[in-house]
Amino acid sequence: MLNHKLQKVLTQRVAAGLKRRSISKNSDWALQYRVMGQPFPGKWTFKWHPWLRDMHDCTTELMTGMKAAQMGYTETALNKALKAIDIDGQSVMYILPASKPDASDFSSSRFDPALEMSPHLAKLFTSVKNVQHKRAGNANLYLRGSKSRSQLKSVPAGLMIFDEVDEMSQKNIPLAFERMSGQKVKQAFMLSTPTIDGIGISKWHQQTTDEQYSFKCPRCNRMIMLDDHEKNLVITADDILDPEIENSYYVCAECGGILNHEEKVKWLAYENSEWVAAFPERVNRGFNINQMYSMTVKPSDMAKAVIKAEFSPEEEQELYNSKLGKTHAVKGARVDDEHIEACTLIGGHTKIEQSPNTYFTTMGVDIGKWIHFEIDQWFFDDSMLTFDINLMAKSKLVMENKVRDFEELDRYMNLFNINYCVVDAEPETRKATEFANRFYGRVSICYYARGVQKKFINEHTDTPAISVDRTSWLDASLGRIIGTRCMLPKDLSMEYKTHIKSLVRIYKKDADGNPVGSYVKEANAADHFAHAHNYAEIALPLGLGLAQSKNIEDRV
Repeated sequence: MLNHKLQKVLTQRVAAGLKRRSISKNSDWALQYRVMGQPFPGKWTFKWHPWLRDMHDCTTELMTGMKAAQMGYTETALNKALKAIDIDGQSVMYILPASKPDASDFSSSRFDPALEMSPHLAKLFTSVKNVQHKRAGNANLYLRGSKSRSQLKSVPAGLMIFDEVDEMSQKNIPLAFERMSGQKVKQAFMLSTPTIDGIGISKWHQQTTDEQYSFKCPRCNRMIMLDDHEKNLVITADDILDPEIENSYYVCAECGGILNHEEKVKWLAYENSEWVAAFPERVNRGFNINQMYSMTVKPSDMAKAVIKAEFSPEEEQELYNSKLGKTHAVKGARVDDEHIEACTLIGGHTKIEQSPNTYFTTMGVDIGKWIHFEIDQWFFDDSMLTFDINLMAKSKLVMENKVRDFEELDRYMNLFNINYCVVDAEPETRKATEFANRFYGRVSICYYARGVQKKFINEHTDTPAISVDRTSWLDASLGRIIGTRCMLPKDLSMEYKTHIKSLVRIYKKDADGNPVGSYVKEANAADHFAHAHNYAEIALPLGLGLAQSKNIEDRV
């Protein structure tokens, strides 16, 4: 009897081992071992997210997911990571925007529940106490923040997952890729809601097949997509408070037939659907999907988002990025060629080599491989009903150029009789400070800072240094060009035009759901003249003695 029981146990274990070794696809592993909580509790299924199956089983070296929010991509990433550790014995590096709070939040909200709900996973990991390092035998899961170069250099991994790419430190992403260089089998899975074209996930997605999810229309049987809210969404009210808004619905753009939200499970089923590539010849795969496909987002929810976007740039950004999974820049979010041309027409002058001491003149200096600078003359409109000198003033750009070293700036300070100059404090802090001290009382070095409530913060008594809020000052300086309150020369350099157009204002929501604006730079674009322009704007009230100050500790 005892031998019979032992034989039965051995047979079961051998069968289980053979079954595990036969699992080669991530989708099969998820179906076998993953257990989920709300809103779809129970064993993992692709019923509610059929578009995820092909993503699970994609093996291309680079795979991107440019997505709307809450479309199952992070759970896909977690499944791929857990299968790689469990079946392949492969170490995984899971990269989040920051170590704190992102890594700790991911550990408690995603990783720990996955282990708690799955008996198999609970037995798999032998060490889970360390928030940033989970061990399962010889395989490891490393949770890392993108801002720390030392963390990204520390360990090798065959699977790299970059979650919320657009929130990450972009300059450190190539460093993380090096962690896979010694692996025979490797994949980088990059996923994120996008922001603007060419930045973050959009930059990487543009290297892939760019696939959209298509399905057979239940009305006309043609393969269609839900990819255009203007064609696919019928909004039944003009006000989000109107009860009639709840009757909004989706339609097929080909036949006009109604696509009932309650029947999505049927018409989006895997057997009726396929991913369609815009660039099938490319090696790496990229997947893009929006919330119109979601089983939990109703047509009325999307309709309300569209109506809100009509009245708020923040909501407009949210609609395109988080709801539609598309890149988008709202109107007026950046300087464009029309703005520059308009300012050139009201200027009509050419740049000059020196200026008499008859105008109030400022200079802004940005530091990179070159030292870029801008010199402005200022004119004041007393009829403006404001106490803000920057709103009252109009500027005339009389010189923009770049030099190799700070000593060359001395000549321009004298040739243009600069009343006040603001210089980028980093990365050449020592040289910038020496320059400021040579013209003591007429130059400040400047740090961009977070949480500045007043216009200026004087941080030091022995060094002419200030901190300012980056976003609010870029609003003022770039808004000057957008609002044609700046006279630009007709011989403005092409480099200046390119730099001034490279910054784009985007809107995101903070932890409390409040919209927060910030400026991001287009991928592979330079922005030195944009910041030189900003520093020249900051110099105006400083030169007129209108700065306010208090202490600050939080600097970026």
